[in-house]
Parts: sequence; structure tokens; C-alpha cells
Amino acid sequence: MPAIIFYMDAGGVRPAVLGMAQRLADAGYVVLLPDLFYRYGPYGPFDPVEVFKGDVRSILGPLMATTGNEKAAEDTGALLTYLDTRTDVDHKNIGAVGFCMGGGMAIAAAGTYPDRFAAVASFHGGNLATDAPGSPHRYAPQLKAELYIAAAEGDESYPLPMAQRLENALDQAGVRYFGETYIGAAHGWMKPDFPVYDPVAAERGWSRMIEFFDRILKSRV
Repeated sequence: MPAIIFYMDAGGVRPAVLGMAQRLADAGYVVLLPDLFYRYGPYGPFDPVEVFKGDVRSILGPLMATTGNEKAAEDTGALLTYLDTRTDVDHKNIGAVGFCMGGGMAIAAAGTYPDRFAAVASFHGGNLATDAPGSPHRYAPQLKAELYIAAAEGDESYPLPMAQRLENALDQAGVRYFGETYIGAAHGWMKPDFPVYDPVAAERGWSRMIEFFDRILKSRV
């Protein structure tokens, strides 16, 4: 059975995220949902609606500071080691999906372990092509996975020039990918507990995601 590693958003592991992981599992996948804030220690669970009413940076900033693209990619080594112990998993046929900060982490993980990942999806991922050393676009030359990049319209964390920079890097590296912008959707539209949750756009996103993973991962089983 194909496996998918689920890279969370900055709100951490919480009921809504567990529900999303379960939906992906119900579609026929072994889903691994790591708590990427484990270095911080106990936290939350947070209610994003309440978090967004306050100072988001002061609430989530300390947790986000404990991880990042490079650390998440490093953590992925342990996740793959675990999946290798599963007799029900296709060990060389793995997918990754990330939301918000997790989008870049999923790409970085696939670039760090290119022989393990076949498909990567990023939903409303931010900062996908920056000057930072661990910027996701820098992993393009190592990528072997096919990518699906779903962007929100007018997303300040992923403006058009950044999207063009990412796509240029992917084109130059010969990476197979498809990027699209969800018109009318805001950053975070896929998360059912976010105040910007868009159920119509989210269902479209789920349809795209499952079709994408099914085409690449299940066809190889």
C-alpha cells in the first residue's frame, strides 16, 4: 500500500488535522502525521479561530522557530526508517502533502530523499522560493517526484513573482509539476478549522489531491 507523509501547518496537530489525515487514509493510504513541533514540548491544541484573533506571531512563533524546511527534511529520515518497518507499505512509492508551512517542508523532504518520494502536493504553501538557504526551490535539482502546487489567490506568502521563481527552478531542473491558483480562496482555505476555510474550494482541493496521488502512487503498486 502506498504511504503519504502529512506535513502540518503552523497550528500543529489538532482535531481538524487528524480528521484530514484520516480522510486521506480512508482514500487508501497509510498516512504518517508527525508532530513537527516535538522539539518545543507540549502545546495546544490550538483553536485557529481564536489564535487569529490575537497576536499570531507571539503565539505560534516560538513553536515555528523549533522547525523549518531543513529540520523537517532531517526529521523525514526517521519517518522513512519507521515506514521501512511496515510490511504493508511500498517503501519506494511514497507521497508527501503539506499545508501552509508544511508545503515547503514536503518539497524539501522529497529533495533530500529523492529516491523515496514519487509525488508531492503543496496546498497554500508559503515562502516556496526565497533567498533563504533552505528555500524549497533550491531542492529542485534533486527532485525526482512529481509536484502539485495549489496556491491561494492574492497570497502574500506566495506572490506571483515567487511562484514564477519556483516554476523557473522546477523548469530548469526538469521537474514534472502542475501549479494552479484557486481563485477566490485565501491562504489556509483547505483547513476546516481556519476562519478562511472555503468548503467549495476545499472539496476541489481534495479531489485534485486524491486524483494526483492515485495516478502516481497507486498505478505503481
